[in-house]
Amino acid sequence: MVRTPLTPEERARGERFGALLRAARGDRSMVDVAAAAGVSAETLRKIETGRAPTPAFFTVVALAAALGMSLDVLAAACAPDEGGADGQEQALSA
Repeated sequence: MVRTPLTPEERARGERFGALLRAARGDRSMVDVAAAAGVSAETLRKIETGRAPTPAFFTVVALAAALGMSLDVLAAACAPDEGGADGQEQALSA
């Protein structure tokens, strides 16, 4: 099965999502957050750096739970019309 290449918008959304997770993680180590979410540290690293811009739904849910974040907040922060620092700041303050 051939995977359709991601659009520039999809890649940008993945980068925003990764930056949001990095910011939410704060001083916690990548290994600690990954373990709490039940994913590998390499998976979290790829998501945070934008190399895995479309993580599986249950991975997103597990990371949100490990970081104490609402899925609604994550979705709003990564929406095309929200994007950028404003969406991230709103997500981190919620």
